[in-house]
This record gives sequence, structure tokens and C-alpha cells, in this order.
Amino acid sequence: MRYPIEHSSILASVAKWVPLSGAVGIVIGIIVTLFLNILMGAEHLRSAMPIPYYFLLPAGLAVSVWLTRTFAPDARGHGTEKVIEAVHKRSGKINLAVIPIKLFATVITLAVGGSAGKEGPGAQIGAGTASWVSDVLRFSKKDRRKLVICGISAGFATVFGTPIAGAIFGVEVLIVGSIKYDLLLPSFVAGFTAFFTAQYLGAHYTYYDISYFQHYFIDIVLIGKVVLGGIFFGLVAWLIITTLKQTENAIEALPMNPYIKAIAAGLLLVALSCGVGTHYFGLGLDTIAETMRTTVSGTPLPWYSFIVKIFYTAVTLGSGGSGGIVTPIFYIGATSGHFFGGLFGSEGQLALFAALGFVSVLAGATNAPIAAIVMAMELFGMDIAHYAAVSIVIAFLLSGHRSVFPSQKIAMSKSDLLDLDAGEDIEHSRVRFNEQKTRQFHNIQRRIELKRQRRKAQRIRKNQNKP
Repeated sequence: MRYPIEHSSILASVAKWVPLSGAVGIVIGIIVTLFLNILMGAEHLRSAMPIPYYFLLPAGLAVSVWLTRTFAPDARGHGTEKVIEAVHKRSGKINLAVIPIKLFATVITLAVGGSAGKEGPGAQIGAGTASWVSDVLRFSKKDRRKLVICGISAGFATVFGTPIAGAIFGVEVLIVGSIKYDLLLPSFVAGFTAFFTAQYLGAHYTYYDISYFQHYFIDIVLIGKVVLGGIFFGLVAWLIITTLKQTENAIEALPMNPYIKAIAAGLLLVALSCGVGTHYFGLGLDTIAETMRTTVSGTPLPWYSFIVKIFYTAVTLGSGGSGGIVTPIFYIGATSGHFFGGLFGSEGQLALFAALGFVSVLAGATNAPIAAIVMAMELFGMDIAHYAAVSIVIAFLLSGHRSVFPSQKIAMSKSDLLDLDAGEDIEHSRVRFNEQKTRQFHNIQRRIELKRQRRKAQRIRKNQNKP
């Protein structure tokens, strides 16, 4: 009797979640497409302004602060973090007011040049919609949490046009080192239906043809460069995480009115643009596309582009601007990869390393290596998948036990020499040396040192015995 009962129960679960997640995905696809169209329309209005659009950044940041503080505090900052927090601490319960406030606050922030992304609103719109549907249908906390995670996947898939990576990202980003396999099917269904709905409604996505490889082959020298690139991208991810946190703490510590802080932050970024240029404002999609060119055209990107973008993003979000963090991570990853590829003097590899940086810094900063590998295939094609996998995993490990999403739960250590508090969120988890492993490591070091000393003593005696 076991197998008929088991199979019928699984089929009943599938019959419940496939149509439910599909219907929710359609609704999310409609709302997120509306958001993308409003954002596109706002960006087009820039050309009609009598002054450069970024001159309005101080006022735009102040308006964003007012909207979030007055109507929906959870809409502040890069929304994915608030969604992860809601999943872990409130079983996915999200205030419905977050959806319109996050949408308009982000449109305002990006339209006037704030350095933020569009996936945070996508995630919050998806999760908020799923939470509202769960309340209407009177779901249990467990089912609401499950549907909200489907909403995250649908939001990401709709924003970036990567339904598989978006679905996996929504599941993988919650817990470092653990994936809820029971959520994969509904997340895939929600992601695909949201993506196809957006396409049907006219949403356009950017895919990059870097035209690098014509066939698979093993290049040992290139593999070595990719390994070094993974290390570099892991350090860039660490720099992003640290700068975001330190900047947010520094701005919060200022004894000033929050609106004055927002205006001052906007004035600082506008003034800084006089020296470094204006391509650090907004989403920066044109700059990302430029890094993916297989030949250099026009004015070359400054080597420090990724550093400046980190600062612009940290100040925008830390001062109260609304938006996501993943699009700036793409910018930072692509420009840092472009810089790293240029170190080897090979113009033909600039696009390759820009693509590797694009996905590797994402993996390191968000602890989502599997989603990043799939995204590499969806955005850049299978030709770079084997190199991307190497770079992504190294960057994921080298970024350490930290994340741009401090509410992520942690379920694994990235080194067997370290112990941590599994089950805690990253912000409060303590990392320490594994005493047993560390002792073994020191014993190995001691034995190596003793052997070295013995060989040295033997050489000295041998030289002394020579006539």
C-alpha cells in the first residue's frame, strides 16, 4: 500500500501547486511588466528636461525617503533583503502597500540617476503579490511561505528575462548551502509563466553574444587566467558587501534629518560626476553592453569604473534611495572583468572576462553560485559555461561568509578549517577556526618545517665533512 499512497500524495501536491504557481506567475508577470514600462517611460522623459536629469537626484532621493518612511518602511533600500527577512521571520507575510510604494520609489530613484537596480522591486512585487494571494485564499503559514518564494522567482525571471536562473535564484538565495527541492517545480512554473507573460505583453530583454568561442577546447593558459579571475572577482564581491555596510552605517550615524542626508548624498554624487563622468548614474546598461563588445570602440572605460560604481550604489541606497542591488552588481562585475581582462593585453578576451565578472561577482556577493552558472548559459550561451563555472565557484568561496543580503540563513562552512553557527542569519553568525582541523594543519606545517630543518642540517654537515 505504500507506493500507491506515496504516488497519489505527490500527484495531489503537483496538481495543487502547478496551476496555483502558474496563475500567480501570470499576475506577477503583468504587474512587473507594468513596472518595467513605467520605468522605461520615465527614462525617456529625461530628454525632455531642460536640465541634465541627474541634477534632480538630490530631490529624487528625498522624495524616495518620504514615500518609504510615510507609507511602507519595508520598501526602503534594495528590496530583496526585505523579502528574505520576511520569509525567514514572518513566514512570508508582506504588507500589500509595499508593492505600489516600492514601484514608484524605485522609478523616481532610477529616473533621476540613482545608482540602483530593478530586480529588488521585481522581487518585492512578486513576493508581495504572492503574500496577498495567500491571505485571500487563507493559506497556512507554510503554504504562504512557499508561494512567496515562488513570487520571488517569478519577479527575478520577469525582470532579467532568465526564467531558469531566476527560478533557481529565488530558491537558492534564501539559505547559503541548502536548496529546498520541494520548491523547485512551483518556482520553475511561476518563473516561466511570469517570463512568457511579460514577453507576450511586449517586454524586451538584453542577451549578449560575445562571439568568443567557435568550439569547445581546453586552453591551460586561459584556465589559469580564469582561476586568477575567480579570486579577483571574489575580492570585488567582498568589497561591494563591505562598502555597502560601512556606508549605510556611516550615513545612519550622521546626526542629521533623513531628508537632509538624502539631499546631501545626491549633491555629493552630482559633484563627483564632474570629475569621474556621468555613466555611473542609473542602471548603466549601456556601459555593461560596451564591456561585452569583442573589440574596443570609442573611449575606453576607466580602469576604476567598478570602484566608482560601488561608491555610487552604496551612497544611493544608504541615503534612502529605493531599488535593487543586483543590476549594480552586474555593472561592477562586467567592468571589473573588463579591467581584469585588459591586464593580459588581449583585446579578444575583454568580452570573455567581462561576462565572467558579470556572473562571478553576482555569485560572490549573493551566495548563489548555481543560479549564476545557469544565468551564464542563458545570457552568454553554452560556449563559456565551463569557464564560468570555475570562476563562479572560486568567487563564491573567496567572498567568505558574508552577503549583500545579511538576512540569508547559513547552512554550510566554505572551509573545513572553519566552524560557524549553522541556522543563523549571516549578519549574526559567528565564524571561528575548527580547532581539530586547525591542529592537524599546524601539525602538517610543523612536520614540513622539521623536515626542512633536517635537510638543512644534513647539508651543513656534508659541507663540513668536505676536505
